[in-house]
Amino acid sequence: MTVAAPRRTAPEVTLRPMADADVDAVRALDALVQPTPWSEDFLRGQLADPDGRTLLVAEGADGTPVGHAALVVVADEGHVTSIAVDPALQRHGIGATLLAALCRDARDRGLTAMTLEVRTSNEAAIALYRRFGFAPAGVRPGYYTDPDGTTTDALVMWVHDVDDPAFLRTIGEPLREDQH
Repeated sequence: MTVAAPRRTAPEVTLRPMADADVDAVRALDALVQPTPWSEDFLRGQLADPDGRTLLVAEGADGTPVGHAALVVVADEGHVTSIAVDPALQRHGIGATLLAALCRDARDRGLTAMTLEVRTSNEAAIALYRRFGFAPAGVRPGYYTDPDGTTTDALVMWVHDVDDPAFLRTIGEPLREDQH
């Protein structure tokens, strides 16, 4: 599916399922934005369970991966485990496009809620998640450990009722007649 990312003069991106051939590019993107990127083995393991996970890649017009996102299904809830965008293209709507796709996937799977953790210092990501209705629910002290051994707290955020009309409007979904 091709989606024009909202806000600013955003590049057009194409979202598609992540494939085994994307692992190196995804790890390279992660290395640009995260102190401790996912390992190759971890990513390949995630790809081995398509029924319990959604892994997406956002490609630029030239086919180069410019972002990725992941959702893990836990019972009737979705856990957003990753959203990463090339730093040169951040704040152009690609992260929002990826998050909206994960939210639509959660709704399509019949999930009732979604959760995620985000560094308490990542104000831009927190603002994005709030726009989608995610609300703070607590803090996990020392959740993230950086290569130098320092730790950072994680803000735990939730959105409930992912089939609610207000949430569906947030992710740009048309409402059924009985939802207006």
